Amino acid sequence: MAASPGPAGGAAAGAVHGFGPFGLAFDSGLEIKTRSVEQTLLPLVSQITTLINHKDNTKKSDKTLQAIQRVGQAVNLAVGRFVKVGEAIANENWDLKEEINIACIEAKQAGETIAVLTDMSSLNRPESDGQITIFTDKTGVIKAARLLLSSVTKVLLLADRVVIKQIIRSRNKVLATMERLEKVNNFQEFVQIFSQFGNEMVEFAHLTGDRQNDLKDEKKKAKMAAARAVLEKCTMMLLTASKTCLRHPNCESAHKNKEGVFDRMKVALDKVIEIVTECKPNGETDVSSISIFTGIKEFKMNIETLRENLYFQSKETLSAMLDALLERTEDFTDCAYTSHEHRERILELSAQARMELQQLISVWIEAQRKKTKSIDEELELAILKISHSLNELKKELHSTAVQLAADLVKYHADHVVLKALKLTGVEGNLEGLAEYACKLSEQKERLVETCRLLRHVSGTEPLEITCIHAEETFQVTGQQIISAAETLTLHPSSKIAKENLDVFCEAWESQISDMLTLLREINDVFEGRRGEKYGYLSLPKPMEQAKIAKLGLKLGLLTSDANCEIEKWEDQENEVVRYGRNMSSMAYSLYLFTRGEGPIKTSQDLIHQLEVFAEEGLKLASSVQAFSKQLKDDDKLMLLLEINKLVPLCHQLQAVTKTPLQNQVFLKVDKSITKTRCIMATLVQLLSLCYKLLKKIQMDNNR
Repeated sequence: MAASPGPAGGAAAGAVHGFGPFGLAFDSGLEIKTRSVEQTLLPLVSQITTLINHKDNTKKSDKTLQAIQRVGQAVNLAVGRFVKVGEAIANENWDLKEEINIACIEAKQAGETIAVLTDMSSLNRPESDGQITIFTDKTGVIKAARLLLSSVTKVLLLADRVVIKQIIRSRNKVLATMERLEKVNNFQEFVQIFSQFGNEMVEFAHLTGDRQNDLKDEKKKAKMAAARAVLEKCTMMLLTASKTCLRHPNCESAHKNKEGVFDRMKVALDKVIEIVTECKPNGETDVSSISIFTGIKEFKMNIETLRENLYFQSKETLSAMLDALLERTEDFTDCAYTSHEHRERILELSAQARMELQQLISVWIEAQRKKTKSIDEELELAILKISHSLNELKKELHSTAVQLAADLVKYHADHVVLKALKLTGVEGNLEGLAEYACKLSEQKERLVETCRLLRHVSGTEPLEITCIHAEETFQVTGQQIISAAETLTLHPSSKIAKENLDVFCEAWESQISDMLTLLREINDVFEGRRGEKYGYLSLPKPMEQAKIAKLGLKLGLLTSDANCEIEKWEDQENEVVRYGRNMSSMAYSLYLFTRGEGPIKTSQDLIHQLEVFAEEGLKLASSVQAFSKQLKDDDKLMLLLEINKLVPLCHQLQAVTKTPLQNQVFLKVDKSITKTRCIMATLVQLLSLCYKLLKKIQMDNNR
């Protein structure tokens, strides 16, 4: 996990679960199991629906019948696994046992019904005339699919309550151990308690990391990433700050330094619980004001409604909105670091926006009195004028904030002040400490002010959260560096005091570095390089849409085949199975994309998914090649022939992803899905062959 939540709101932060210096392994289990089974189960139900609607009562080919039966069997197997996980959760949580068990029984019944209705094995026999199937009882399979979705949803919601309770319990354990750490005054006892604290923090990291990955709301995900980033950094700070206090028990600055770490960790722990439970302590509400960019967006949306309805808004409401918006620009005009040119331009554009609103209101009142073509044209012109002025204001504010931040980060990239504080510390130079502490305070205030301005122009809620996190980090860490430097200056030969100062300085340097990434992200959003729509918006012709959808359906069926092969393996943690499952899951996301659904929304999303898919394919090939070393010559050759099909296909897909679009969106999507289908077909063959060869090895070993 990065030192800050990351500009995109911390998606990467959840990928690594550990905190600070603890490298312990921990498996939260519950959320991982339910999620993996859910990912297997829900796609299969979706594919049954697709197959139901694929052809009505026309002749069914043997291939279609076999596909239907495979999907039905796969659903029933996946339901069985899901029910086992559900029952295990129920046995560990007696307060929810009855509710979970009822939902599990419903899911099991639905799975069995689907398996019976999709059983095509005896359809061509004479005695099968009266057999009820998916074709004779379409309503029955739809009801079963709905019951399955309903019961699965119930289990997942109940499991979610269990996960929340786990996180709260874990947080409470961490807090209790922190209280003991605050009071300890014996080094040996501290080591024992800190070891326990480390284990508890690792558990909390895993639970919250899984939760962060599952959050759908990008703002909450960014907040969770920020809170977890604080906990990660503070875990190491807590270690060195506490050791410094134990080594120098009568040093006031050392105690102040330690208290700052504990306070920040407690706030971060509370923030996690707020996000998880979706409620603030004592019924508080979020009082943070909206950014200027958000205010401009909302104001423009309101004035644009006048095109459709002249009575939807009141003049007073629009005037109040603009006043509030322009009042927030005072953060820029009152800032001591804003250049004279930028300040004058912001004031000029603000005055222009006020004047144009008055003009709009005047035309608006006239339009309410009489409806004529000329009045409509005047109203449209007034709307366009004020929108243009606000866009110009946005540009000026963005330019001001980004230029200030870029200059500041560049100026402090060499960390001269931090180096000077370290030197004055080891020299015991109190006068030097006072001078450089003052300089760091000035630097801190400037960085904090700049983060506030960046928040106004960030453009997305996750980036706003990242700006707030950066502001808080500079504010708190700046004070802690000064108290750590004071401790070292008072005890210049203390190795632990020097180590403690180094830890806080590293946190500061890391945050400065993160500012560069943040600036790039803000620029990308402002210039429209993020969020570019891809999907069907870029496939305007119905024929193209139909072809992509047809390719996608075949891809969806191949994911079912792969899942059926994966279900056969007893060892679900086998490397081959793990890579195969990952590839199947990603291929299913691509299938959803062809239907205009699912998590893939932009060109970046699609290209990233294809790149990761190709990489997983190459990892699978490597893993299968390692497995082939256990085989005899004939079997080994057969397996290597399949590997030799997979590797070039993965390289070809990588080449497709690197090809520029050049307005050929359909061709790129077409090629990508076709290559993915070929890879998935090869994957199904590989999984089947590996399973047979593994069984053969096991039988030979048992003779």
